[in-house]
Amino acid sequence: MTVRLTGNIFLIRGKDTDGVLAYLEREGMVVRGNADVYVRTYGQFGIDDAHDLTGRAMGRAMGERGRTFVVCASGMTTEAQNALLKTIEDPPDNARFFFIVPSPETILATVRSRAQTYSFDDIDETGEAARNASVFLAATPAKRIDLLKPLLEKDEDEKRDIGAIIAFLSSLECALASHPRTQSREGLSAIYNARKYLGDKGALVKPLLESVALLIPRV
Repeated sequence: MTVRLTGNIFLIRGKDTDGVLAYLEREGMVVRGNADVYVRTYGQFGIDDAHDLTGRAMGRAMGERGRTFVVCASGMTTEAQNALLKTIEDPPDNARFFFIVPSPETILATVRSRAQTYSFDDIDETGEAARNASVFLAATPAKRIDLLKPLLEKDEDEKRDIGAIIAFLSSLECALASHPRTQSREGLSAIYNARKYLGDKGALVKPLLESVALLIPRV
C-alpha cells in the first residue's frame, strides 16, 4: 500500500492481517513480540470481544508510539459495533485501531463515519466476485441453490465463512444495480435481510441464502 495512513481508526477491506502487519512494518514498527501491538483474528466479533478490546485499549502503552490494535473478523455483531462507539470516538492515549472485515459497507454507518476505509484486496478477487454474481443472477432458482452449496458446505452455521457469504451478497447487490429494470423489492429486501441477520448469534444461514436465491429476479 502506497498511501500513508494518518488518524486512529481504520476500516480495512480484507480477510487476514497480513497486509496491515506488512504496512506497520514498513512504518518501522516491530509487530512481533511487541507488547504495544495487539493482533487477533475472530470468526465472529461479538459483544464480549468488544468489551475485552475496550478494556485492553485502556491499558498504558509501553512505548512512545502508543498502542496498536489489529482486529480481523469475518463479521461483527450490531451489539459489538455499538459497544465500540465510545472507544473509537475518543481513542485512548494515541491508540490506533485497524478493523479488517471482508465487506466494510456492511458495518454500521455510525462506525464507518468515524473510520477511514481502505482496501488491501487483490483486484482480481473483485473481478471474480462480479463474475460469480452474474452467473448466479442468470441461473434458474434450482441452479442457484446448487451454486450456494460451496458457501454452505459446513454443517454448522458457526463454522461457515460468514465473511465470504457477506462478500457474495454484496456482489449480488452491486450486480443488480446494473440491471435497474429487473430489480424487485422482494429480491433487494432478501439481500438486505440476509446481510443484516447473518451477524446475529443463532442466525440460520441456509434459509437466509435460499430466500435470496428464490426472490431475486433472473437476469
